[in-house]
Amino acid sequence: MDGHRARKRFGQNFLVDQRYIQKIIEAVAPAQGDALVEIGPGLGALTKPLLAALDHLHVIEIDRDLAQRLRESHDAAKLTVHEQDALTFDLTQLPAQLKIVGNLPYNISSPLLFHIAKSAPQVQHITVMLQKEVVDRMVAAPDTADYGRLSVMLQATFSIKRLFLVPPGAFRPVPNVDSAVAQLTPLPVAVVPAAQFERFAGIVTAAFGQRRKTLHNTLKGMIDDETMRACGIDPKARGETLSVHQYAALTASIPLSPAS
Repeated sequence: MDGHRARKRFGQNFLVDQRYIQKIIEAVAPAQGDALVEIGPGLGALTKPLLAALDHLHVIEIDRDLAQRLRESHDAAKLTVHEQDALTFDLTQLPAQLKIVGNLPYNISSPLLFHIAKSAPQVQHITVMLQKEVVDRMVAAPDTADYGRLSVMLQATFSIKRLFLVPPGAFRPVPNVDSAVAQLTPLPVAVVPAAQFERFAGIVTAAFGQRRKTLHNTLKGMIDDETMRACGIDPKARGETLSVHQYAALTASIPLSPAS
């Protein structure tokens, strides 16, 4: 791997199979004039073909050694390296209609996706490689084993497609899990208005906090049974049976306080 030893604390598994590199590039469809940021460029497997198609590329890399290698091997006029944790990076400082691509560290994939979702209004689309089971959760339908908080929170903001699988042998070092590439495109109109999103998140988190319990129990003190019934929802139902739109209806049923 060109002399670099993968660091477990950063969840480093580098994509080396050119077939899958090319498939990701095709999914991103970079073009001159695009605003594009790559999260976790690592050894630059995606960075090089992206730069070949773009006027300029931003990358976010937490590993200082890899960040320095990227600076040394590419023209600063073409590549801006942000040496920072992607979990704290403010994507709103980048141009609008932003394309995002990355091989996301599997150990922080969910919080990183939630962080990226905050910038959805300025995003064109997001193409990410993740552990297959995370992608399965992202695209899951209600009342299935994979459906959970991640499914609801992301589907409230994005249309999500699983594009293709990537086997362990496509990486160095070889991970113990299968991977998949997904593409998230912001919905034309978000299911939940921005002013209600924090409350929506609280309801979803509570509903999935104890999966075997009914909404009557998990949402006690937040939404009463009468309000649930008025939304067409049985208080005896479990959180994993509700659709994203039903969660949005529950959120909308609670009047926002003047302070909100």
